[in-house]
Amino acid sequence: MTQSHPRISKAVIPAAGLGTRFLPATKATPKEMLPVVDKPAIQYVVEEAVGAGLSDVLMITGRNKRPLEDHFDRNYELESALTRKGDADRLSKVQESSDLATMHYVRQGDPRGLGHAVLCAAPHVGDQPFAVLLGDDLIDPRDPLLARMVEVQEREGGSVVALMEVEPSQIHMYGCAATEATTDSDVVRVTGLVEKPEPGEAPSNLAVIGRYVLDPSVFGILRRTEPGRGGEIQLTDALQLLAEDEEIGGPVHGVVFKGRRYDTGDRGDYLRAIVRLACEREDLGPDFRSWLRSYVSEEL
Repeated sequence: MTQSHPRISKAVIPAAGLGTRFLPATKATPKEMLPVVDKPAIQYVVEEAVGAGLSDVLMITGRNKRPLEDHFDRNYELESALTRKGDADRLSKVQESSDLATMHYVRQGDPRGLGHAVLCAAPHVGDQPFAVLLGDDLIDPRDPLLARMVEVQEREGGSVVALMEVEPSQIHMYGCAATEATTDSDVVRVTGLVEKPEPGEAPSNLAVIGRYVLDPSVFGILRRTEPGRGGEIQLTDALQLLAEDEEIGGPVHGVVFKGRRYDTGDRGDYLRAIVRLACEREDLGPDFRSWLRSYVSEEL
């Protein structure tokens, strides 16, 4: 009989990065608050967690990240002004972010890498499995990756990482997984992980993208993990130990994602994400696509 594992209810969103690739826009504005069409990128991520049934969200923040807390809080002055104007549509949009989830915040005082950011969540998470969502990867809600990962973790235990095939020439930009097939076509057993392997040394073209469902045993490993690549505490290094010895905290599986992913961590991909999402919007898409076709035709 398939073993039952604890139900996952908590999501952790590391958001302490400086956003240096988007300077000067991020000098005073957190990169997570940069708009993707008409919502900040971070709201898409919280909506994804809630859509997978995780309504308890802990955000790992840092200096100058107060706007993140303000966005998910009530703004009574603005709501009152919109109410007086009878602008129910905009009022609903303003209230939507504050009603999404139960939000918690903890500050990562010293930015020492993703592994350290995840470790900051230990007091809140406790001894239950939890999800980690990185804000640079936006997953289309029509392709429910996180829900599938939660399903696999609750069935198999241990930890689950999101994987995606990339061009071999791009694998050095990601963590990379060595894998074995399972009976599920979209699920693999992870036997090893390498953070940003050198060209020609990658064990596969399966890149780790920014979604994880983790067993709480990862905290004990992270506490004794030495800084790795880039002088930071790497979550990949901790997951490598779990993959090597499942007695520590269960196996590591990967869900191979073939859906729509929008990378907002790179300026070019950020712009492409905005264009793709705007084109698919019912309220913006028809006019925007028409303008885009004309613009491209004229430019070419």
